Amino acid sequence: MGQVAPVHRKVVLSPQEAVAGIHNGAVLLVGGWGGIGIPEELILAVKSLAPRNLTIVTNNCGMGNPGDVGELFGAGLISKVIATFPVHSGAVDFRNQVARGEVEVELTPQGTLAERLRSAGAGLGGFYTPTGVGTLLGNDKESRVIQGKNYIFEESLPGDFAIIKADQADAMGNLRFRYAARSFNPLMAMAAKRTIVQVDELVEVGSIAPDDVHLPGIFVDQIYVSEDHK
Repeated sequence: MGQVAPVHRKVVLSPQEAVAGIHNGAVLLVGGWGGIGIPEELILAVKSLAPRNLTIVTNNCGMGNPGDVGELFGAGLISKVIATFPVHSGAVDFRNQVARGEVEVELTPQGTLAERLRSAGAGLGGFYTPTGVGTLLGNDKESRVIQGKNYIFEESLPGDFAIIKADQADAMGNLRFRYAARSFNPLMAMAAKRTIVQVDELVEVGSIAPDDVHLPGIFVDQIYVSEDHK
């Protein structure tokens, strides 16, 4: 009999190593919302890597905080953004680039964004929703009447890569998030072809109680332990 293969280690030593595969033209899902659950070190590593013509999916487009998604706009890496609350007083680079016609914006209601990501993770093509019916958001979208109520069709939203942040991870990639920092992070991990996690604490396999595993390791490809918490 051959030897049993060792458990595959997903842990990498630097944020640069973690994001190295992100390429020009990728669809990048960026977890967190506002200033919570943001993978700051991974965002800065993407900025340093400088892939061009990115489409990013994010709740907001920066708040002027170091390491938030506004860094990617400042570096001129984004050609399209799909977001819920893009405009913030601190999102200066985003607003300037939109005004110059350099960035395409697709607005998506927050619940719709979450469901589009969930649908992608579940292998679905999309879903019907009443949200946006009769508004500009519903223009040019398939519509139908179901049980006497108007709905529009929203396509699922898969990504090439997701960069997310978690509180704890084990070497198998099982994740635990902290309170509201969970936000879009699990949904984006499930919707992406490749998921990269910035984590505050790496723990032994089995030390996260089964009920506390908020995202199974099958959805996680690489883990970087934050420099601030090593």
